[in-house]
Amino acid sequence: MSLLRLPVRWWRRARLGTRLVALATAAVVVALALSTVVLVVVLKSTLERALDAAARQTGEDVAALVEADNLPNPIPAGGTTVVQVIDPTGRVLAASAGADRLVPMLPKDELALVKRDEERYEPGYRFGVKDVVRVVAVAAGDKTVLVAIPAGEVHESVRVVRVGLLSGYAVLLVLLVVLAWRMVGAALRPVEALRRGAEAIASGGESPRRDTGRLPLPRAQDEIFRLAVTLNTMLGRLDAARARQRAFVADAAHELRSPLASLRTQIEVAEVTSVPAEPADLLADVERLTRLVDDLLLLARMDDAPAGGHPAARRPAEPVEMSVVADVAVARSAGARVPVERVDRPGAASAVVEGDEDALTRVVTNLVENAARYAETRVEVRVGAADDRAWLEVVDDGPGIPAVDRERVFARFTRRDDARDRGSGGAGLGLAIAREIVRHHGGTIELSDASPHGLLATVRIPLSHPE
Repeated sequence: MSLLRLPVRWWRRARLGTRLVALATAAVVVALALSTVVLVVVLKSTLERALDAAARQTGEDVAALVEADNLPNPIPAGGTTVVQVIDPTGRVLAASAGADRLVPMLPKDELALVKRDEERYEPGYRFGVKDVVRVVAVAAGDKTVLVAIPAGEVHESVRVVRVGLLSGYAVLLVLLVVLAWRMVGAALRPVEALRRGAEAIASGGESPRRDTGRLPLPRAQDEIFRLAVTLNTMLGRLDAARARQRAFVADAAHELRSPLASLRTQIEVAEVTSVPAEPADLLADVERLTRLVDDLLLLARMDDAPAGGHPAARRPAEPVEMSVVADVAVARSAGARVPVERVDRPGAASAVVEGDEDALTRVVTNLVENAARYAETRVEVRVGAADDRAWLEVVDDGPGIPAVDRERVFARFTRRDDARDRGSGGAGLGLAIAREIVRHHGGTIELSDASPHGLLATVRIPLSHPE
């Protein structure tokens, strides 16, 4: 049992190139062995048919002489061919030169086998020949013409061909194995280059082929080339994700440091002066920390959730009326520095989407809070539907945002320069959370210029049941 396990264990531990060469060698060995067998069998059969045809022709010629009662004695036979004519009683009627004229070359039982099988191999000593002979029996009335032709040359020819084939195939097999080893090695060389590049990256190094990607690309445009391109794309995305993660962690640590430092300062001052800290100030910092942590957790859940999911609510999607969402956001902004009004547009009654009402309310609330922070006189929340999409607009008449900054403000921890103070600005996560929530609902959010001035924020989400 252990002897049977050794090849299996070797096969499992062998390198891929070794296994491929072994498979190719096994296939070549089987192919060469089959070709050798077929060639030898065909050659032997062809030579035997030639001998049988010559012997049968000689037998038929002699049979014709017997039937014509014109049989000479000795019977003329060319070369080393031996001929006997035997009557039914086993008596030799005539024979060729060199053949026994008294005793049949074959006993009755073996002669019967030759008659039945038509041709057979027999030992040559019975016919006065050194090697084996090919024996053929031809009927001539009630008599039998027995013809024996030496077959040593046939056997020798088959042996020479067999030895030559085996020797030539052995050399050919060695050459094919060497060629297969070189070809498999060349085919797997790009894979080894990919492995070394990946090992260098895993150990903290960098690939020297920075012009074509972190992993080297093979010259051939084959499957390995496409694999290398895919791996380079994946590594690029991983690098970008790692960079975003580092920036996110750094920004989060920076944002968390400020309220923590404020809390610590107030507590230390209270400890030194024996004057209790103001609970309202402490509570404000705690609430700021709570909001920041909640926002970070929400972003983390949305990063892990696929588009179309709603990680914020963690419950199945349900029909949500955008008018209701707008009403809730407007109600929450009742104490804002400028009035916030809701305006219905065509299709407002049919603006129903599938999603999470709380998450969408948070989106609109964030947009309304940002608009109210910069508006001069008023903020409008408009709801409508068109082209199989529900849309919601938040419009203010403030200074607006330059076009070059409208995409940047959606990045995490990004705040405008005039929103850096704690009183007027947040942590810079509101718009980032809003875009992620809208994206998970299959929608978009865009910023553009309002008329005559100000900022227009537009949210578009597919309708639940479009007409």
